[in-house]
Amino acid sequence: MELRQLEHFVAVAEDQHFTRAAERLRVSQSGLSASVRALERELQAALFVRTTRRVTLTEAGRALLREAERILAGVRAAYEAVAAVQGVMRGTLSLGTEQCIAGVDVAAVLAAFRRRHPEVEIRLRQSDSAALAEEVAAGRLDLAFAYRTQADTDQLRSVALAGEPMTVLCHPGHRLARAGAAVAPDDLGAEVFVDFQQDWGPRRATDAAFAAARVRRTVALEVNDVHGLLDLVDQDLGIAVVPRHFRHKRASLTALPLKGVEETVYETVALLPPAQATSPAARALMGLLSGEGDDPRPPEGASPPA
Repeated sequence: MELRQLEHFVAVAEDQHFTRAAERLRVSQSGLSASVRALERELQAALFVRTTRRVTLTEAGRALLREAERILAGVRAAYEAVAAVQGVMRGTLSLGTEQCIAGVDVAAVLAAFRRRHPEVEIRLRQSDSAALAEEVAAGRLDLAFAYRTQADTDQLRSVALAGEPMTVLCHPGHRLARAGAAVAPDDLGAEVFVDFQQDWGPRRATDAAFAAARVRRTVALEVNDVHGLLDLVDQDLGIAVVPRHFRHKRASLTALPLKGVEETVYETVALLPPAQATSPAARALMGLLSGEGDDPRPPEGASPPA
């Protein structure tokens, strides 16, 4: 089994198409197909179900994909470690993040990293916290900024970065806004909620807070972007419970403290592979966050950009 074959296999699995994968890899389609067929013969298993429109992974293919991604990530980390020892950081930094993450100005940290390491290619991907955790554990991302979704495992560790309380946002004409007081989950059981999809960090934090208070709530409007959520609340279609820094993003909305839950219920973490598998680029980025150079975190009380 050759690394080249694993690279070809992973590319086809990602694109679900031989022609697109060949174009991305800049190889001939016939050569790519031959490489994958040779890998299948060696493993004595079909890796793809092929149709005229697309290819999908077989059960054997799914099993190989997890290991192939880890192997390729390890090889890349080895090359980058040698380059770092030689005094020049090269390669790629693959970073994931949720939208409007609390406590970290992602654009600023990437700008600071680029100033220090101009020869490293930066790749950024936005997704929900659950998906980001899977991507880091599988070796597809070097690190990610996300909500803490799980305890550390053999494939994934987390470094705490920031924490903050949750806040209730509502239309200024809503009964809660007119009362103008802090509210508890018990006060909100009859409300209609606007919220993110279930794998998003803020949704998980809110679900956990209401589950701890043993209060059921109705999420009637689900979105996958911050501004869509704010638009719906701005039209008085529901209320939202979000991290406190969201209150700076729409001045027309009323923000009320959420009481009766743990003071800090939203925690931003950096998700990383085990220390020995962490790439030099990821370590350098974490060094910036810990104060070794430009400080990319916003000042106390400031609101990070969307």
